[in-house]
Amino acid sequence: MKSIHSDSNTNGVNPTSSPTRLALLCFAVLGLLVPTITRAEQARVAVAANFIGPAKELIADFMQQTGDVIIPSFGSSGQFMIQIEQGADYDMLLSADVAKPAKLLKDGFGVEKSQFTYAVGKLVLWSNNPAYPASENTLRTGSFGHLALCKPDVAPYGAAAVATLETLHLAQQLQPRIVMGMDIAQAYQFVQSGNAELGFVAYSQLHNQHQGTVWVVPPALYPPIRQDVVLLKQGAQNQAARAFLAYLQSTKARAIIISYGYDMP
Repeated sequence: MKSIHSDSNTNGVNPTSSPTRLALLCFAVLGLLVPTITRAEQARVAVAANFIGPAKELIADFMQQTGDVIIPSFGSSGQFMIQIEQGADYDMLLSADVAKPAKLLKDGFGVEKSQFTYAVGKLVLWSNNPAYPASENTLRTGSFGHLALCKPDVAPYGAAAVATLETLHLAQQLQPRIVMGMDIAQAYQFVQSGNAELGFVAYSQLHNQHQGTVWVVPPALYPPIRQDVVLLKQGAQNQAARAFLAYLQSTKARAIIISYGYDMP
């Protein structure tokens, strides 16, 4: 009488068989991939309105490289500073000046040694109407109805525009013609829509803009527009925020920023 052999594997599956080894390998690979996927983080970044174009391109490139998510908000640097001081949950500020990040650091809202200049902006006078060419001469003749600029107390490009008019001794003369935008994006919209014949905007806003005329304001007419970034206390332990901060100093990021008409420090 033959004895019946009892296999210790009650499921009838031989763990040494090729299909089983393949399945176990797949599970092992998945086990390695899952932690990688879950490590992706997200960060909220406040971005000065003049930097919308390059910021979108930078963020897309960074997210493709890392898998992390950057959620941008665009507006005036001054308004962002107020919001941050009131508890807004931003992880980083890309300001249009040096002073606001420095103040946030001084007041305890920023991470020490995280501030640096990521771009140097250029102020331009732009006209979207052929009858009013953008030039110093047009400003002096006053042959236009409205001149757009952004609020100088909250937007550094607005402060640069006011400084330009004062240096040219035109501030008092042109005051009645000035229409004020909350930020530089709104100043741009005033000119684009025709509500203002001329406007002081950021050179970067005219990237791929082929209409109208442009006068690049000589840098000697206004203080340098050094744009600084600072990591905020909210984002001190956020790996996505820290990685994006480092990315802004990379060769690829600098090339993108320069392509929009900015200078580097």
